[in-house]
Amino acid sequence: MDRESVFDRAPDRYDAWFDRNPFLYESEVEALRALLPDRGKGLEIGVGTGRFAAPLGVRVGLDPSRAMADFARRRGIDVCIGAAEDLPFANGSFDYILMATVLCFVRDIPAALREAWRVLHVGGVIAIGILDKASPAGRRYIERIGNNDFFRDAVFRSADEVAAHLEAAGFRCVDFRQTIFGDIDSMKTADPVRDGHGEGLFAVVGALKPMELAAAGRTP
Repeated sequence: MDRESVFDRAPDRYDAWFDRNPFLYESEVEALRALLPDRGKGLEIGVGTGRFAAPLGVRVGLDPSRAMADFARRRGIDVCIGAAEDLPFANGSFDYILMATVLCFVRDIPAALREAWRVLHVGGVIAIGILDKASPAGRRYIERIGNNDFFRDAVFRSADEVAAHLEAAGFRCVDFRQTIFGDIDSMKTADPVRDGHGEGLFAVVGALKPMELAAAGRTP
């Protein structure tokens, strides 16, 4: 079963994970919030059911799955159907871009980040949330979900790998946040958000579209 059919056939099962794991979910939302601006027009690439876009105030989303998009629309998100590698938006349309646990499904990361660069304003922010395969907590969790239908085709990466992809695409001022440090089954509250990476299960890598490259008319 490929990932598209899984997401299209079982969006309710995917969405229910967030209700079953409220402290993980809250921790991830707050880690993403730490590297996103608190105003401006945002886009979530791979918006899924809107579980991150809605609490973070992102009003526009993109997803390849129509079933997932229907969930997100019920949460007030304006969703387009499409792929990260070919965004249906004009140049400079957004102040910031969010990608939350979606990069592991992107087939052509350089192409996706070129598109993200294109649709961002100069000085715009991108924040990418991942399950960090380089952290002890991340490795344990990735092993745990290895046979999960939703993640069977996923290719997990480290925060350093994501940072390298961003820098290769022309982004600058890379920053990191991390959260979820212990046993997920014993969580009684959300975990704190800390600077850096390499310890937390969930890492966020943030960066800017720099003014100097755009002013010179350069693209990655």
